[in-house]
Amino acid sequence: MNSSLVSIAPMMDWTDRHCRYFYRLLSKNTQLYTEMITAKAILNGDKNRLLDFNAEENPLTLQLGGSDPSEMAKCALIAQEWGYDEVNINVGCPSDRVLSGSFGACLMKEPDLVASCVESMIDNCDIPVTVKSRIGIDDMESYEQLADFIMRIHNKGCQHFIIHARKAWLQGLSPKENRTIPPLNYPWVYQLKKDFPQLKITINGGIENCNEVKNHLDYVDGVMLGRSVYHNPFLLREIDVSIFGNKKNSFSREQILKKYMNYIKQQIKIGVPIRSMTRHILGLYHGESNAKLFRRLLSGKTVELEHLNDWLAFKKNSSTEVKSV
Repeated sequence: MNSSLVSIAPMMDWTDRHCRYFYRLLSKNTQLYTEMITAKAILNGDKNRLLDFNAEENPLTLQLGGSDPSEMAKCALIAQEWGYDEVNINVGCPSDRVLSGSFGACLMKEPDLVASCVESMIDNCDIPVTVKSRIGIDDMESYEQLADFIMRIHNKGCQHFIIHARKAWLQGLSPKENRTIPPLNYPWVYQLKKDFPQLKITINGGIENCNEVKNHLDYVDGVMLGRSVYHNPFLLREIDVSIFGNKKNSFSREQILKKYMNYIKQQIKIGVPIRSMTRHILGLYHGESNAKLFRRLLSGKTVELEHLNDWLAFKKNSSTEVKSV
C-alpha cells in the first residue's frame, strides 16, 4: 500500500510521539511525520529524547531543519540507523526562529544550497530524502521561479516534493498568519506534476476532508493534511476506509480510546505526564453531540485516567447521546 498517498504534516508542538501513536490507532496506512528537529539538536543533543519512537508509528518520516550539507548528511544516516523510513528537509517553515537559523522557508532563495544538502544526504544514506517547501517566498512571484527551484534540487537526486500551496511572507506576517493569509494556489502544484511527471508531488495546505483529498489525487501523487486532522482525528479512520480501501477499519471512538488508554497506562509507569498524552485526543468526538462534554472532561485542573474510565462507562450506559453542554 502506498502510504504517501495521504500523510500527516509535521506540526511543531503537536505531532510528538504520543500524538503519532494515537494517529496510528486510527489509520494503519497514512505516512506520519515527526515535528521538525534541527540538525544541530540531533548532533549535539539527547538523541534518545529527540528521536525515539514506538515501532507502531511506522511508516514514519523524520523532518530535519538545517542547511549545512555535512550536518544534514550525518543526520540522514542517523535517521536511517534509528529506523525511520525516510528523511525530509524543511524548506517551508516561516518562523523567525527558523529564519535566524538559515533553514526553513528562507532556503527557497537558495535552491543550490538545498540541492547540496540533498546530494550529501543521498550519498550518506539509503532511505528516501524528500523536500517540503512553499510555492514561493516574499518577492518570488512567478511559477517559473518555483519550477526552477524544483528542477535544481531534483537534478541532485530528490524524487519527492511536498508543496504547501501558499507563499510565505517572511516579513510582515507571523507563522500563524502564514498558514491562512497568503492565498492558496493549487493550480501551480498541479502544474508541477505536469511539468515533472517523473517526480512524486504531494500537495499540502487548507485540505479539510476526504472528498477534497480524492479531488486532489486526480492531479497529484499525494495529499498532506495538517490541522484538519489534529482537530478532527477521526477523519483518519474515514481516510483509511475510503482512500486506502481498508474495510476492516471499523473501530468506534470508544474502541480507539480504550487502546490509547492502554498506551497511557504504560507511559505513566515511566513518568510521562498524562496531560501530555490526553491533549492530543481532545478532538476525538469532533462533530458529535457530546464533544464539548468530552473536551471539558480533559481540560480541568487535574486529568486522571479515571476520568476516561468514567467517560467510557457513561457512553456504555447512555441510551441517547448527551447534548452539548
